[in-house]
Amino acid sequence: MQKQMLKGARIAVGTCMGVKPGERLLVVTDPPRLDVANSLLTAAHKSGAKVTLMVMQTLSRHGEEPLEAVAEAMLAADVVIAPTTYSLTHTQARKRATQFGVRIATMPMITKEMMFGGAMLADYGKVSQLTRKVAARLDRADDVEVTSSAGTELRFSVAGRKAHPDTGIFHRPGDFGNLPAGEAFIAPVEGTGEGTVVVDGSMVEKMRGRITIEFKKGKARKISGGPAKNLENILRKAGAKAFNFAEFGVGTNPKARLIGNPLEDEKVLGTCHVALGDNSTFGGRVIAGVHVDGIFLKPTVKLDGKILMENGRLKL
Repeated sequence: MQKQMLKGARIAVGTCMGVKPGERLLVVTDPPRLDVANSLLTAAHKSGAKVTLMVMQTLSRHGEEPLEAVAEAMLAADVVIAPTTYSLTHTQARKRATQFGVRIATMPMITKEMMFGGAMLADYGKVSQLTRKVAARLDRADDVEVTSSAGTELRFSVAGRKAHPDTGIFHRPGDFGNLPAGEAFIAPVEGTGEGTVVVDGSMVEKMRGRITIEFKKGKARKISGGPAKNLENILRKAGAKAFNFAEFGVGTNPKARLIGNPLEDEKVLGTCHVALGDNSTFGGRVIAGVHVDGIFLKPTVKLDGKILMENGRLKL
């Protein structure tokens, strides 16, 4: 298994992060993801980087802040790769390190199997091109309308907000994103989300069944469906701001598969996703200490009345 994982590890270290000899590379992990971290260490040593492994305690939710020692170590690196159980993407620690010029790839919920199949093995040159095209369309838009045959009917504003292309190519100081990569995402203007999203892809790992989220004035006012109670428990533990409509994203990785793991599912070409909670780390105004994505299938997306995606097919 370790040899198989080296496929994805070499892509992560070389193609995606562009790690150079002598660079300070920090791999942040926790006990459940240590095997993945070790595969990244093996690939990194061969690159000639100065590598440090930091194993932290497993956090309790996506977006929870790591211990200060982890945050400080991130600031001291040139490159950070974080295969962890819960996401560091939407944390103030990640945001500060990015602002400091550190290149960062987070890999929340990554599995050993994901390292040698599917989205991780994509042609990231092509993923980057497609992702930037979608992000450019979102950048030019003011109003977004999203529908699906499953029952999604949602409207919101992105006026003045900048889209982020998660290209998988993080070579410049301050670049950040997920690995595997492949989405264009944006923070909706707070208070503007109105309507319903039917999540028929996945939302939280191991939660099965559709979730319906009803938004009013940019807040999730009602959550229903099989896994709704578990999701609400996660959000309530973080506080009232966790119910914020935080993100809208479009999957752009042709190799990504719908496997029940949001890290890969949200990258599937032909899907969109919304998130609840924190958006302060990518252009929004809400610091919530949690960030949860929900993927839905075959959407139609209109930007200022013009079709971006129709029944899951991009129209670029």
